[in-house]
Amino acid sequence: MVHYLPNGAILGSESNIPSQFIWPDDEKPCLDAPELAIPTIDLGHFLCGGDPFAVSKAAEAVNEACKKHGFFLVVNHGVDSGLVDKAHQCMDMFFGLQLSRKQKAQRKVGESYGYASSFVGRFSSKLPWKETLSFRFCPDTQNIVENYMVNRMGEDFRDFGRIYQEYCEAMNKLSLQLMELLGISLGLDQAYFKNFFEENDSILRLNHYPPCRKPDSTLGTGPHSDPTSLTILHQDQVGGLQVFSDENWHAIAPIPGAFVVNIGDTFMALTNGVYKSCLHRAVVNNRVVRRSLAFFLCPKMDKPVTPAAGLANAANPRRYPNFTWASFLDFTQRHYRADMKTLDAFSKWIQEQESTQKVIA
Repeated sequence: MVHYLPNGAILGSESNIPSQFIWPDDEKPCLDAPELAIPTIDLGHFLCGGDPFAVSKAAEAVNEACKKHGFFLVVNHGVDSGLVDKAHQCMDMFFGLQLSRKQKAQRKVGESYGYASSFVGRFSSKLPWKETLSFRFCPDTQNIVENYMVNRMGEDFRDFGRIYQEYCEAMNKLSLQLMELLGISLGLDQAYFKNFFEENDSILRLNHYPPCRKPDSTLGTGPHSDPTSLTILHQDQVGGLQVFSDENWHAIAPIPGAFVVNIGDTFMALTNGVYKSCLHRAVVNNRVVRRSLAFFLCPKMDKPVTPAAGLANAANPRRYPNFTWASFLDFTQRHYRADMKTLDAFSKWIQEQESTQKVIA
């Protein structure tokens, strides 16, 4: 594979994009996709323990969305807008650095943390037009994000790391509150999923999509469902997120102050397929940079992922084998490129591994 410089400025200046970035005709983007109608959930009543009717209506709207495509918006979420602004400013600073400086945080093979570019990744075709910087976040590990940046980039990056440490802590708090709402929406105890995820091993990813001279030939992120449990996305006002629903691609327009929330494969397994992890992708444009912040809530590495009691029954038999997030994460890092059928492929892989072990035994 030829390695090109993973520098946003260089990417943006390419008039003829390298062939590795050109996607097949049947997967090329539709840049004028119609907008997807998804519910906007006002968390104000829920977070302050207010109006039971408002909470019930919010849970009903979440249930309907998650059974169909797994996407909804949240507003009045309690996350400080100043912190979100700082997180975007720091993103601009990092991705504007010289390549040699960014590579001090280069992602190691088999890991999901650090700096990465499609130019130096594992794949030689259908490359995404983006750079990323990812952090591991564990609520029980003090200053894990801040310390990571200092260890990889030096003391000059302590404030940078501290901002993303604070952002992860805010996302962790919000994600556990959303887990309470999701529990209610499924008719479970409000604390069921919150308790499950209180110890978690999550990921924050900064996405930087440079302008592209041929945005109708490539994708910022290819079609995939998130292997993780819950994604909380803050996108800038440029737009580019698309979701596959009703056999068509639809855009999710940015709304100032709102977060986009979507269900991931691991949470789909926890609900025994009742809630859907839906295909989505990111398109690029030929005018401006697009940025987004994605917090991926994940279970503790060794915690068994098995459906809640009542969600697997005669009417809805078990769809997926038990697994751990550690094994699913390893599968996506070492064996399989996350795409449209990641959880199905992983389930089949588990069953094959179990069959092999039985034969050996």
